[in-house]
Amino acid sequence: MTWESLPTWLRPLAELAGSVEAEQLAPQFPHPPASARPAAVLMLFADGGTGPELLLTERATTMRNHAGQISFPGGATDPSDADAAATALREAHEEVGLDPTTVEVFGSLPTLWLPPSNFAVTPVLGYWREPKPLIPTSTQEVGSIIHQPIRRLLDPANRFSVEHPSGWRGPAFEVGSGVPLWGFTAGVVSRLFERLGWEQPWDDSVTRPLPEFS
Repeated sequence: MTWESLPTWLRPLAELAGSVEAEQLAPQFPHPPASARPAAVLMLFADGGTGPELLLTERATTMRNHAGQISFPGGATDPSDADAAATALREAHEEVGLDPTTVEVFGSLPTLWLPPSNFAVTPVLGYWREPKPLIPTSTQEVGSIIHQPIRRLLDPANRFSVEHPSGWRGPAFEVGSGVPLWGFTAGVVSRLFERLGWEQPWDDSVTRPLPEFS
């Protein structure tokens, strides 16, 4: 697809995708080691009823890795997957029933390292021209689905920091769920929106405790 077919608000992201570097999105762990397992996630944007939105999922609390966290649809690469986009679309279909033929893939971000699960994660960028209600189709993986308005993600009132007992500290977002958006996904969203010039000034000294399943 061409950039001209994207809505005007999304074109800067398509342009940025070709130049942003891993260090700018994940400064602590930008490059996966050779032992990391290939994976991909789908950053799916759409024009929702209240404006531009981003699709998020709340992972089931019984998951072995990242239980109860807010994340993008996605997972490990299968040998049959042609590329990262194929992985991301397949996983989104398996997790939330998303029809891959309704997604217009317009780029990807640099592959990043997710140390806790040792994944080499490629964020795939997609536009959903005609969004529809979704339900978890893999309840073992997904607890709920969040069609998150981007304006709410950018609202300084919904932004704060979280601190892990290990000393790690990072950005977080209130997304109207029982848990905040934090960790790897929040870091990518926060730094990507900052690079796009979308971010509004927020107070990162405001710190909240991590949710129970962290």
